Amino acid sequence: APSGRSAALRARMEERLLAARFRYINQQLYTSTSQEAAQLFQNDPEAFEIYHRGFAQQVGRWPENPVHRIIRYLRRRPASLVVADFGCGDCKIASSVRNKVHSFDLVPLSPLVTVCDMAKVPLAAESVDIAVFCLALMGTNLQEILEEANRVLKQGGTLMVAEVASRFEDIRAFVNAMAQLGFKSVSKDLSSAFFHLLEFAKSGPPRRRAAPG
Repeated sequence: APSGRSAALRARMEERLLAARFRYINQQLYTSTSQEAAQLFQNDPEAFEIYHRGFAQQVGRWPENPVHRIIRYLRRRPASLVVADFGCGDCKIASSVRNKVHSFDLVPLSPLVTVCDMAKVPLAAESVDIAVFCLALMGTNLQEILEEANRVLKQGGTLMVAEVASRFEDIRAFVNAMAQLGFKSVSKDLSSAFFHLLEFAKSGPPRRRAAPG
């Protein structure tokens, strides 16, 4: 029936528009500071919803979602460990583990989210055992954001980073920059063509200015 065909066509066009807006917002996020990103979503809350939907659609095509890997990792660790989830989205981690999870993002997609700038989270120094960035390393002030993760992590605490594989031009340079920021590489899982999973331990405070990426 023609009406069915036109509905399908409309749905396809809407999906294409959504994808285009997602790419545009994504580009904005990579080229602005976390403070500017917070402002962008404050002024246009719908943009975050579009971003999140486009993001979920993209990751949904992957054979595995990295957030599930991180959840499995956390379930193997003691439930007494405190977790900070930077850029938590819909709080899948907080709702899947028994640990106390501080979920931070720019917009409250879930009641569990604490809305804040990722470079200034409302946590005391050395109050967290595990910090997580799951597809959330973005913004031109990445260094400040990672320094903030260092600040809230206990000495020897774990930093888990899952990031799109194509973003790592040189994994060794990234690991070296992380060392300057006070994070020692513990393990690297580069087996997925879609994302890399890296584990670091906090070895001390940041040594000097060194932007990873």
